[in-house]
Amino acid sequence: MGGAFPSAMASATVSLLRDSLRVSLALFKVMIPIIVVVKVLKELGIIEYLAAPLGPVMELVGLPAGMGLAWATAMLSNIYGGLLVFQALSAETGPVTIAQATVLGVLMLIAHNLLVEGQVTKRCGVSFLGQNALRVGGALMCAWLLHLILKSGDFLSGPAVMLWLPPRQDAGLLNWAWGETKNLGYIFLIILALMGLMRFLNAVGLTRLLEALLAPFLKLMGIGPTAATVTVIGMTMGLTYGGGLIIHETQAGHIPKKDVFAAVSLMSLSHALIEDTLLLALIGASPWGTLVARLLFSLVVTAILSRWAASREAVPA
Repeated sequence: MGGAFPSAMASATVSLLRDSLRVSLALFKVMIPIIVVVKVLKELGIIEYLAAPLGPVMELVGLPAGMGLAWATAMLSNIYGGLLVFQALSAETGPVTIAQATVLGVLMLIAHNLLVEGQVTKRCGVSFLGQNALRVGGALMCAWLLHLILKSGDFLSGPAVMLWLPPRQDAGLLNWAWGETKNLGYIFLIILALMGLMRFLNAVGLTRLLEALLAPFLKLMGIGPTAATVTVIGMTMGLTYGGGLIIHETQAGHIPKKDVFAAVSLMSLSHALIEDTLLLALIGASPWGTLVARLLFSLVVTAILSRWAASREAVPA
């Protein structure tokens, strides 16, 4: 008996490391090629050409046309890249209002890093093009509605106060490669921690309690109780982490395929709710838009989409 517990712990640790490594490698296989492609696009200046058609769209949601470059950068790279461009553009376009910073924040929060995260959703079994269309279309719709509301009451019309912007990174290729390698290492460690947390919650029965508490709410979204915990993790931590867990749980047979579409769609529209909301608050965006409005919009859209998908499945071939 004395050696049974250490042996069981060692076996559980090896199993956790093996599963975490398998999930991380599955993510890295789709992330690394896209990261390289995005780097090439940035070095060639192609993103600026891709941003040109966004000018009229920016004006539609109450933003200067030039801000299309900030959103395009975020869509092809990440929010930090978009904020760096936003910082540079602000010197040319002049100061923005809190409302404008909030609207731009909604655009970037819903639709960013589309190539990498789109491949993650594809590995979950959901359409790459469909999810990216949902995110871009959803970002525009949410930003437009928010702009109309803020404009109608002249809300958040004061100047945005920028408290912080990410520092510029050394453009050297080796520094870029080392930075991306560290990011991948962090992803593995977070996946490891999340999978360990999932196993702990399962072992002590908290997963079942959380599923029971969230079941009535998520049922409205078309998400079954077995996907509840993973969905919450994705919404709070990020789509990459939630997607990685969905890939693992689906392959293990723990999440029915019918729940995957709704869960991934909800995470696509609203993920990293805490971190990203705080990040945009530091450039003057209001959490009333970047968190509350974005979350409400995501819940309504996901509920509509899940019912539409269920009705299509119910129609006999």
